[in-house]
Amino acid sequence: MVKRKTRITAIVLATLEILLTSVSFFGAFLIRRALPLPREIHPLAGYSLLLVLTLVLWMLLAILLDAYHIVEHQENIVGVRKATQQVALGGVVILLALAVFKLDISRSLIGIFLGLNWVVLSVFRVSSKRLRHLMRKKFGGLHSFVVVGTNPEALDIARRIHGHELLGTKLVGIVDAADGKADLEEARKISSNITQLSDLPSLVHDHIIDEIIFAVPKEKLGDLEEMFLLCEEEGVKTRILLNLFPHVISKMQLDWLESKPLLTFSSTPVNEYLLFVKRIIDFFAATLSLVVVSPLIVCVALLVKITSRGPIIFRQVRSGLGGRPFTLYKFRSMIDGAEDQKTALEELNEMDGPVFKLTRDPRCTPLGRILRKLSLDELPQLFNVWKGDMSFVGPRPPLPREVQQYARWQRRRLRMRPGLTCLWILEGRNHLNFDRWMQLDLEYIDNWSLLLDLKIFLRTIPIVLSTRGAL
Repeated sequence: MVKRKTRITAIVLATLEILLTSVSFFGAFLIRRALPLPREIHPLAGYSLLLVLTLVLWMLLAILLDAYHIVEHQENIVGVRKATQQVALGGVVILLALAVFKLDISRSLIGIFLGLNWVVLSVFRVSSKRLRHLMRKKFGGLHSFVVVGTNPEALDIARRIHGHELLGTKLVGIVDAADGKADLEEARKISSNITQLSDLPSLVHDHIIDEIIFAVPKEKLGDLEEMFLLCEEEGVKTRILLNLFPHVISKMQLDWLESKPLLTFSSTPVNEYLLFVKRIIDFFAATLSLVVVSPLIVCVALLVKITSRGPIIFRQVRSGLGGRPFTLYKFRSMIDGAEDQKTALEELNEMDGPVFKLTRDPRCTPLGRILRKLSLDELPQLFNVWKGDMSFVGPRPPLPREVQQYARWQRRRLRMRPGLTCLWILEGRNHLNFDRWMQLDLEYIDNWSLLLDLKIFLRTIPIVLSTRGAL
């Protein structure tokens, strides 16, 4: 949990420092070559091996100095001090190696590189806290927790979660499980939201909850069967504090909150590394797509503007990952004020369940029918993918009022970031009944992998181009 998030952040920071150190080396080479010194230096290619060895040395020193250890309220001077130690030790090693092996490498180049790299790393370390906040916002977001239990162990877990907001953990509340060791006064110091166990279902429905940690005595676990079933059906990840048991049960997924062992149950994908890679792919693919299709986006926007009255972009609040509300963007394909006429058309709805669909919706403009047929009305959702509200592949984002009508087992589809396409498009897009649609989304979640995403995306392209199953 926290350890994995820390490791992911450290990998990203290390990668960025490799790039910055490489840039520092190239910058030092350009500066040294421009200086009017009597001795010429070798071409840049002659320093390739030196650069590779320097990068390896710098990473080893960073690990030895614990440079990527994340502290919530770490002073900026600590980052500068570690950068100074890293560059100074690295410089000593390089200069000793040059002296011992009598290598013909410009000392002035090394000196310029060390000075430039120290400035770059110091600035980077000082700004890394802001960078971690940006990473959390763009690629992770806040991960919301509820802790069940008010005994000392449970409160210790709640306190640790509350103290790691920099890594994206948010404590929504603490549930009093009446375990006989309640310390409500201490619990209120950690969270102002203290509820009873009977309120847990409403807490899950009324708040964005990603995980629930049960830290109760083992004799209380039998009383929580309904709560575990609730979490499983809705896709809320659950964890149990393991040191409340005399033995660790085999074939159970173990996780750790610092030194606290937890037993994890999850009916959704749990590989945070692959999910992080999925988000990275979405971000860069969306960036590239927006650049490539920008002329088409401009053309469609102009056509929407000149063919009918109303805004170019239709904005609608949808439910995203875990039920988080976000604004979905589409090119307007209906007349202005179409939402106000929806009630009068409810009896013509061609979909079962809470979803509303009409094959020949009278509110559509002539251009809107073409845009829908070609799926061009969904081009602005590339901005949703770029922002992190959506993914290229995933369950379609529902309306909040539709979510309110979901059966419990259907709510689990909210536990995957919504997407532009998913398994349902392979079976006819809008020709599926609602239950089959939900089943396919859950099948996608249960079998998710990056390879599955690629297969779905590649199979979607010819379906969209053929307009098969589109409204």
